[in-house]
Amino acid sequence: MFQPGKVSSDRDAILVCALPAVATYLWLKWYEAKSLSTLTVLLGVVPAFSTVLLSQSLSFLRAASLSFVVHYAVVLSCACLYRLSPFHPLAPYPGPFLCKISKLWLVYMTSRGKLHLYFHELHSRYGPIVRVGPNELSTTEVDIFPFILGPQGMPKGSLWEGRRISGKRGAGAKNAKGHLIGARDKKLHAESRRVWNRAFTTAAVKGYEPILIRRTAQLSEELNERCAEQPQREVEADLSQWLSYFTFDFMGDMVFGGGFELMHDGDKDGIYKTMVAGLQLPALTQQIPWIAPSLSYLPYIGRHMKALGDFAFKQVTHRMQEGSIQNDLFYHLLDEAPEDRKPPPFPVIMTNAVTAMLAGSDTTAVALCNVFYCILAHPACYTLLQQEVDAAFPPGQGEPVDASKLASMEYLNAVINEALRLYPSIPTSLQRSPTPGSGSHAIGNRLVVSEGTGVFVSPYAVQRDSRYFAPHPDSFMPQRWLARRDDKGSENMPFTVNPDAFIPFSSGPANCVGRPVAILAMRMVLAYLLQHFNMRLADGYDKAQWVEELRDYFAFQKGTLPVFLKPRT
Repeated sequence: MFQPGKVSSDRDAILVCALPAVATYLWLKWYEAKSLSTLTVLLGVVPAFSTVLLSQSLSFLRAASLSFVVHYAVVLSCACLYRLSPFHPLAPYPGPFLCKISKLWLVYMTSRGKLHLYFHELHSRYGPIVRVGPNELSTTEVDIFPFILGPQGMPKGSLWEGRRISGKRGAGAKNAKGHLIGARDKKLHAESRRVWNRAFTTAAVKGYEPILIRRTAQLSEELNERCAEQPQREVEADLSQWLSYFTFDFMGDMVFGGGFELMHDGDKDGIYKTMVAGLQLPALTQQIPWIAPSLSYLPYIGRHMKALGDFAFKQVTHRMQEGSIQNDLFYHLLDEAPEDRKPPPFPVIMTNAVTAMLAGSDTTAVALCNVFYCILAHPACYTLLQQEVDAAFPPGQGEPVDASKLASMEYLNAVINEALRLYPSIPTSLQRSPTPGSGSHAIGNRLVVSEGTGVFVSPYAVQRDSRYFAPHPDSFMPQRWLARRDDKGSENMPFTVNPDAFIPFSSGPANCVGRPVAILAMRMVLAYLLQHFNMRLADGYDKAQWVEELRDYFAFQKGTLPVFLKPRT
């Protein structure tokens, strides 16, 4: 019989180690680890205590080996058995074995940059509702989107907590007024959204148009200068880089009132490179959110996000001290209107700065690049679009900057919609979860998810589903958006297009607040460059390379897009 302080057999030794391990598992199951320090205690201190007990009868090395091996084996075995058992709440839903037992599998898939393809494959294999984690589902069932993303839906899930690796400067703001991206409470999000909404009213967007027109004209001029160096020949340019620099300069004007000249000077300070490099780590930590708070204190981990936080700190401080001659985004976010003089807390301002630069520049740049790739890879579409631009804005008779006319161009908008359908800038990571403290959430009549369960909606998988877009859902076919109606009012088209399944900007109360500006920028840049240049993909460039180099790190990250261009005469 086992006596405290004395171990008479290996069976007693294993019992000493196994009982605390079972207690550790039960704690993790009921309360879930929220920090690295908690895990350190449960997975380090507890087996160390068992080692102390065993070392009174065994050698220290044997006691330590036995304690830690048994502890981890019992915890992992209990977790795996429960997650695979019919008693788990998500047991009825199909999914890969490795997804059911650990989130580390999604961390691995994310590290490859192909999570969008993996989710699409899972839905093709398992159906519209798939278990993609121990406590996570993914769905492509449009009928239940209102109960996930819509007004009857859920707030953002724990994924967003895993993306906070900006260091101390951006910490502590998640529950404050005006903080949009991290609000996990529907009421707090609604209050924050009201702050942002006034920055994107029709009047506010109209105020951003001169900034956009100036930067679009500069993009054309910079490209034209490169062409002037070889006036009789086509000039090769990396359109991906130019469009990235354009959106960064434009967002710098729109957010901070100016200060960036990447199109003219290049990325001489490396800030754009830092921003892009900083996106991969949060894509990994969003899968295991409990680890994110600790990473900002480690010397080399997350250094790119810390550098981005320092950059934003400098820009925000300068903007608050110097002000702006125009009503930029911060004019609205800082409550600089005379009737509302109390600004949000500085950590909120910091987080909003990073949000605006990342969400505004990176996602718009990749969207623009995907549009250009699609039309350059389909020369017939390129020709049709250029003809429409010439008809609406004849060359030599004015620049294509009229927002209302751009909005009425059918083929232009069909091309943009089709590119966004095939390559949504945020392809996978729309995640929602029941409000903390609510217990559960009913998703229509289909299922009830308990608190702590995340539900993904993958735009990439949804928008390539043949139930919603047919035929050829994986093909670039702008004509599917050009529906015509007969005399009886019914559509006379050979295509299936479900607008409820078109969610490149998300859907519901937490959709992309900057959508009006992003769409306007895509329309204007596309029309402007097609009016001024003839373009084609560079000789020897494999069209498949663009798609292969797309990486899903929350937002799509892209490779180069080499094109030959020549000014039109």
